[in-house]
Amino acid sequence: MKINNFQINQNSPVFIIAELSANHNGSLETALETVRAAKRAGADCIKLQTYTADTITLDSNKPDFIINGTIWEGRKLHDLYQEAYTPWDWHQAIFDEAKKEGLICFSSPFDKSAVDFLEDLNTPAYKIASFEITDIPLIEYVASKGKPIIISTGIAEKEDIELAIETCRKVGNNDIALLKCTSSYPAPIEEANLIMIQDFSKLFNVIPGLSDHTIGATVPVVATALGAKIIEKHFILDRSIGGPDASFSMNEMEFTEMVQAVRNAEKAIGTVNYELTEKQASGKAFARSLYVAEDIQIGELFTEKNIRSVRPGFGLHPKFLPEILGTKATKNYSKGDRFSL
Repeated sequence: MKINNFQINQNSPVFIIAELSANHNGSLETALETVRAAKRAGADCIKLQTYTADTITLDSNKPDFIINGTIWEGRKLHDLYQEAYTPWDWHQAIFDEAKKEGLICFSSPFDKSAVDFLEDLNTPAYKIASFEITDIPLIEYVASKGKPIIISTGIAEKEDIELAIETCRKVGNNDIALLKCTSSYPAPIEEANLIMIQDFSKLFNVIPGLSDHTIGATVPVVATALGAKIIEKHFILDRSIGGPDASFSMNEMEFTEMVQAVRNAEKAIGTVNYELTEKQASGKAFARSLYVAEDIQIGELFTEKNIRSVRPGFGLHPKFLPEILGTKATKNYSKGDRFSL
């Protein structure tokens, strides 16, 4: 998968997405400063959400449209999305600011009109939000554009994932990433279930990743160790500005620390390689080897008392000790000599 100039594969660095979502608090200047802060924090990408309250839900007071069981308890869906949406006439400015900062910018569309709008902005990729994974007509329309498609799985059963991927491939789009996600805000760490990242890669033959709503950087770091190649985290300038997503979003300092932790995790993972580094090779000086433990005269038997495996590692390999014990010395040795045949 390639998004602009960023190549995403098994050997690439993790692609780190700062999710703007509703964290502009109704201010374009805040949105633009958030883009600049995401760059400072080390993100590779800033991601938007493209919808209006009317394209994502209905303006209804019926019980079905009242939120229950979340941090937005009791709110009407239409009211929440009216507060949270990013005005479409801001998108060009945000895309331009991201380009200026050297960040990739794309969005999650929530209906076909949003896809058409984003096509006009030359979006380099698309993200399907967790709650849209069952919107097969939308996924088909997005996939038909032939651009990389990243799909979150926060509410998905296996059949939902299979159908979404099949829909993409049916229209010839195999540029698919699948993000493990827990659609809870904030998400309990014990529900992260990150082992699924490895299963996504094996079972569905896609780029695996993480869309994270837990607090802190632990889950992104573990995800990196398990093979995630994309990590998405909600990003906010300062939680004090408020907004629907503020409570589970990282500020600039936290995001910076997360990026550094992920990059350090990548360094720690390394590659399969049995050759020693220069430091490791020099450390062999502290390995065991065979040394003369007391003076030995010619003709004397080698015993466990006078030949020992000790540090440092400049003598004969300890694997030869059983062959040596019980044989006779052919020369004189003094204590501390490196033993050699």
